[in-house]
Amino acid sequence: MRSSPNGSKARRLAAVLFLPLAMILSPLPALADPSPPVSEVVPDRQPSTAQDGVALIRIIVPDQASVDRLNDMGVDLAEYKKSSDEGIEVHAVLSPQEAQDLRDQGFDLRGVISDQSDFAANQAERSRALASADAAEAATDTLTVLRSEWFTSLDGRRFLSVEVKSSATDSQTVLTATWDSGPGTAPDSGGTATMSRFTDAGQYMYHRFNSPLAVTEAPTKVTVTSNRGGSVTVNVNKWLGEPRKAPSRHYISDFVDHYMDPTELTERIVALAKEFPKYAEIIDLPNKTNGYRRAAQGQFGTVAASTFYVSSKTFGSEGGNDISVALVNPNAASSPLSVAVTGKDIVVTLATDAAGALSSTAKQVVDAVNANAAASALVSANTYRTNTGAGLVAAAPATRLTDNLKAPASVKREPFQTKALRIGKTRDGSKVGVFLYCQEHAREWVTPLTCLETAERLLRNYSRDHREVVDDLDIFILPTANPDGAHYSMYDFNMQRRNMTNHCPATTGDPAARNSWGVDLNRNFSVGSIFDGYSGASTSCTSDTFAGPAELSEPEARNEVWLTQQFPNIKFAMNTHSYGGYFMWPPGAYKSAGRELLPRVDFGTENYFWEASSHILSAVQAHRSTAIWPGRTGPVPDVLYSAAGNSADEHWFNRGIIGWDFEVGADLYDPATGRFQAVGFQPPFSEGHEEAMEFANGQIAILEVARAFSQDRRRPDSKLRITGGTGTSTSFTFLTNEPANVYYTLDGSRPTLNSPKLTAAGMREGAGQITVNQTVEVRFFAVDIAGNVENNYQPDGNGNNYNDKRVKVGSS
Repeated sequence: MRSSPNGSKARRLAAVLFLPLAMILSPLPALADPSPPVSEVVPDRQPSTAQDGVALIRIIVPDQASVDRLNDMGVDLAEYKKSSDEGIEVHAVLSPQEAQDLRDQGFDLRGVISDQSDFAANQAERSRALASADAAEAATDTLTVLRSEWFTSLDGRRFLSVEVKSSATDSQTVLTATWDSGPGTAPDSGGTATMSRFTDAGQYMYHRFNSPLAVTEAPTKVTVTSNRGGSVTVNVNKWLGEPRKAPSRHYISDFVDHYMDPTELTERIVALAKEFPKYAEIIDLPNKTNGYRRAAQGQFGTVAASTFYVSSKTFGSEGGNDISVALVNPNAASSPLSVAVTGKDIVVTLATDAAGALSSTAKQVVDAVNANAAASALVSANTYRTNTGAGLVAAAPATRLTDNLKAPASVKREPFQTKALRIGKTRDGSKVGVFLYCQEHAREWVTPLTCLETAERLLRNYSRDHREVVDDLDIFILPTANPDGAHYSMYDFNMQRRNMTNHCPATTGDPAARNSWGVDLNRNFSVGSIFDGYSGASTSCTSDTFAGPAELSEPEARNEVWLTQQFPNIKFAMNTHSYGGYFMWPPGAYKSAGRELLPRVDFGTENYFWEASSHILSAVQAHRSTAIWPGRTGPVPDVLYSAAGNSADEHWFNRGIIGWDFEVGADLYDPATGRFQAVGFQPPFSEGHEEAMEFANGQIAILEVARAFSQDRRRPDSKLRITGGTGTSTSFTFLTNEPANVYYTLDGSRPTLNSPKLTAAGMREGAGQITVNQTVEVRFFAVDIAGNVENNYQPDGNGNNYNDKRVKVGSS
């Protein structure tokens, strides 16, 4: 996630290009609020197909104050910050003119990390993967058994080994083997296991077990079925060669082979729920999104004063794309301005003066269109941004309006039904719940793959590796929280961050602004929001951190809140973003004046975050040795910057959900340069794949942490330690054997949950100290994160089995 505080934004670029009549222009730069009138029609950020469009660029600044300055200007900063020998490196999404504006203001821009050529390469790679998958699916799913054998190890144990080749070679093809337990037994009496897809040098070879499977009895037959419909049953032969020793673990992974749009992702989780009905189900979230759809528009004119645009009253997909507008020269003197409508064709006959010259201004044409009942039923007309429209309008041939959306027909132009996948053997609310959600920001293409990979692993490895977490937890997985924006990012403007809902007024509603509309969903929540005065979001509808017109205005945000309210057993959450390789937790926002932070989590919870991070980040590292740096681990503002109205704060402060934020895509070390290199939002899929694999490891580790929490019955221990003293005062603190909060009194009263609580000395500074200037009787007890109370003490009861320690002034 990326923060950009509210405030004035950088000045808009001056006029650069003339766009052809009625052409849908590219959007306002995310650097600026609506600008004053300009002399020419301004082409803003170039569409994603333009090679001179936006790019992700490195910026070196000397200090944090300069980062804050960029934030105050509304620069579209990525969720990335790194110390360097020259100061601080940050990354920004900039158009060529925006980049030049920053250079003119003295900022040191160092070069492009990724640009539109990378987007084109990713799209081409994705198209090849989809074509391969389509071809595989269209073909008959024929299964060819290469080997089917059982053998005995040195210690007499039996093992099964099967190798089967499918004619459907893509990664979505899943084979499942079922075998008997000897002659005359039921076909599935021996067991069932999912087979692993084996590739070599990038080529599919066959499916197999990663290691032979231990079996109780020697099977006689094995049946292999495919999720694509193929099936084959063959005899199982005894292997006559040397017996082999079975590895200790069988595990399958790697279920993604291309970047996926939200339609594909949703189809995949629906198919998983259908395939594993005992352990999974689909939850339809109640608030449908606005949808991948927009009004159709057309723009006329060459300079601001003579430019106007029209927008259809219906979405383009619902008939707006069928409307046309023509500006006609009557070729007669003293002709009046008039508007005629035939069906969906609007003809504006322009006025002329006594000499026969065209005399209608943009404002007059706008008023005439809006005043015509038939025309105004189809469209609304507006002058260009804040211009008064005093310039004369030229004639133009009939031009059909367009919503300019480029996604294929498989992406429906209607409100999107967002779905979550619920995984668990017991799904009645009695188990501790965990909410894993991805892609709040549309341009972060790797993150939904992470959520999907996690879901696949949980279900397909259930019988051997994930039985405990699936049995003991209630897991909710939302692969894409922002389906509309993600569709738009994948097919229209790859740097789209927000959803597609346009809250802009007519002054910024022209077609040139189409890549600048939408709400930053991770700034739309109700805790620490910009509406409460917190930093890291914007009230400008064209800012990439636009918080929306109000807290929780967006259905996507309300869906997350609904899920956590509907299922109050959810105690843990993980919000996965990209990029930079971060592991963060609440609080996530502050007010700039005095850096007034949302309340920090209590000392025990903070220690729990840190302790859990060791297990979680070790799992990430296990895949390919990626280390999340200590400096990128901690509360959001401590390692990044303020993010007003983010979802982790919403879930923690309103519902007590222990939540983390992943930023996948850690820097990669380049031995040739001796430097770590950033990966960007949409790296080549080969890198995106690796990020999905390693952070799926991390998500599963979070589930393991949550399960440990659910099983925790151990009571904590605490003790008082004197840390220093003088002749007139004594200082002390408390130590615990696990992350826990310590409650204490100094006046001899029973400690309760309303008593003072041990706090941190400061950020990453350990436990605070209590200093007394007279001898006191300290009574205290500890409560761990799972709610276990030391010594089974009842804080609201009458017992006295708390800890009691006399602290004398002057003791050491």
